[in-house]
Amino acid sequence: MHLTDFLHRLSFSAEAGHYSLALACIAAFLQCITGLWGAGRSDARLMRFTSLLATAQLVALLLAFLALIFSAVTDDFSVRNIVENSARDKPLLYKITGVWGNHEGSILLWALILAFCGMSVIAFGRHLPRRLKSRVIAILGGVSTGFLLFCVTTSNPFDRVNTTPPLDGFGMNPLLQDPGLAFHPPVLYAGYVGFAVPFAFAVAALLGGRVDAAWGRWVRPWALGAWCFLTCGIAMGSWWSYYVLGWGGYWFWDPVENASLIPWLAGTALVHSAIVVEKREALKVWTILLAIATFSFSLSGTFLVRSGILNSVHAFANDPARGVFILLLLALVIGTALALFAWRAPNLVDEGHFMPVSREGALILNNILLCTICAIVLVGTMYPPFMQILTGRTLSVGKPFFDATTIPLMLPLMAVMVTGPLLSWKRGWLRPIFRRLRWTFVPLILSAVLASCVITGLLPTICAIFAVWLILGSLTDIGSRVALGTSWPGRWQRLRHLPLSSWGTALAHIGVAITVLGITGMSQSQQKITEMAEGAHVAFNGYEWTLGNIHQRKEKNFDALIADVVVTRHGHVVTVLHPARHVFARQRQMVTDVAIHTNMLQDLYCVLGDARREKDGQMHFILRLHVNPLAPWIWLGGLVMATGGALSLCDRRRRLGAPRRRLNGDAAVTI
Repeated sequence: MHLTDFLHRLSFSAEAGHYSLALACIAAFLQCITGLWGAGRSDARLMRFTSLLATAQLVALLLAFLALIFSAVTDDFSVRNIVENSARDKPLLYKITGVWGNHEGSILLWALILAFCGMSVIAFGRHLPRRLKSRVIAILGGVSTGFLLFCVTTSNPFDRVNTTPPLDGFGMNPLLQDPGLAFHPPVLYAGYVGFAVPFAFAVAALLGGRVDAAWGRWVRPWALGAWCFLTCGIAMGSWWSYYVLGWGGYWFWDPVENASLIPWLAGTALVHSAIVVEKREALKVWTILLAIATFSFSLSGTFLVRSGILNSVHAFANDPARGVFILLLLALVIGTALALFAWRAPNLVDEGHFMPVSREGALILNNILLCTICAIVLVGTMYPPFMQILTGRTLSVGKPFFDATTIPLMLPLMAVMVTGPLLSWKRGWLRPIFRRLRWTFVPLILSAVLASCVITGLLPTICAIFAVWLILGSLTDIGSRVALGTSWPGRWQRLRHLPLSSWGTALAHIGVAITVLGITGMSQSQQKITEMAEGAHVAFNGYEWTLGNIHQRKEKNFDALIADVVVTRHGHVVTVLHPARHVFARQRQMVTDVAIHTNMLQDLYCVLGDARREKDGQMHFILRLHVNPLAPWIWLGGLVMATGGALSLCDRRRRLGAPRRRLNGDAAVTI
């Protein structure tokens, strides 16, 4: 049975979706009220009812989301959202993924993921104290209420057109008709929305007035899971920029790109800070503030993309009314959380003590550096629009500023990532650390010599050396844990029983190093723009590039102009690239289709540009050629980082969380 027939049998309609959306909004509001009321009165029935309301909200949102998919795949052009973002000739995959490729659908997806987060707390929070669990679910319901009100009032995806429905739609933005970007938003939103759970735990702890080691153990897996999704989402967006936009780069310090980097930096600090709360019951106030700040940055990114303050290829259409609504929602959610923090934070006293030279001290330094970088990116992103509002002058803060301010901070951050895991808890010594790292000095010196020979520029060379040291240091951490055994069988046993969290930490740090090496390699990329006729060739970076046949191909909803570019080296064919230009007649827009050949050490990158006819009648085409060393390592590093986070998340100790203390029901845990 086809998907269309299946949805037809379910008889979903836009009205049914609208009603489900309204019911979800009511359920979320009641979920917030009953959860807080039940926790305040220790009423077990109200707290159980809160969980039922969270389930009802999720079911209603699933029905609404399916109704929107039904409207898209059945070409219901009486729905304004479908008219503006779909067409009959649009491939089925993009009809489905296009549901969240627009403003209204993306907000609905955001609310749906938030409802899934609430259900996840219910499903995996069996060991949580009932009052804490009820408050967390209530706070998630309160945030969901705001977004669902936004959906129902100013961003209703089920609005009907006021006139006679058109026979066809306007089509989707051609840039979004790509598999990578089709699945990039759900993964990115899972990271954004996932940080709502640590936020809810933080506000619930402030309401209860208690934060302890158990709280840190409960919060950390949720923060780590959101961090993994956000890491993957950012990596997918960077990869899309590289192979779709055709600009030859991977990260342009675009304001909307920065809007996702800011919560990632704050979330990384949160993951590390929660460790100190769990181990030493210290940094309580700081961790609570980080949980609030991380989700606040996620919400702020939503506001910036939709308000018109930041404009980029990633941004949705501007709408001042929507921007004002989200601004009010931001003020309510963030303002309430910060007011509660100002009231209750002075009562949270750190109980653990440790020396500056210790693993806790390294984690604090890690937090300082991460938050400093976060603050720099935030200021660099927001300074131009605020100055334009205040003075009317148009300013730009670009790559030179961000590179000059963030790279020097990354070097000590990588040094801390090398030495921190090797330090002891509570009190450590530097001399044993350097003794453990002594085996790394020889390969490090060899790497430094090699880097100075093949890398141009002092700063990229230093970055590469530090990245290699980070890889060696992460391996040293694993090796030092295994080498404690007195014999090879003992070491093998230690290796087999090494906690997954230890492997996860090492992998995540190695992933950072791999990404840094990829970025360093990309700084050495070579580019050549040339004009060629069919059969012409040009030498570039040790390769011979020959423009072969130019041919056309008609696809379902676009026309493609494709070139065959033969790349040879020393007379041997390395690859045949097929750069193309896709012309979408409906949108009157042209999209480049970049051709990339990689051997994981470098990318051969070719973009087909404009064409012009010479006096002799022969067509000449602009080709932009790039040779990008280590480019794949950028996204490989992101994948390794996320894998490391997932391994830590799968650690049995993290998965089960802290045991529930039983003295007198929930009396022992008052939060």
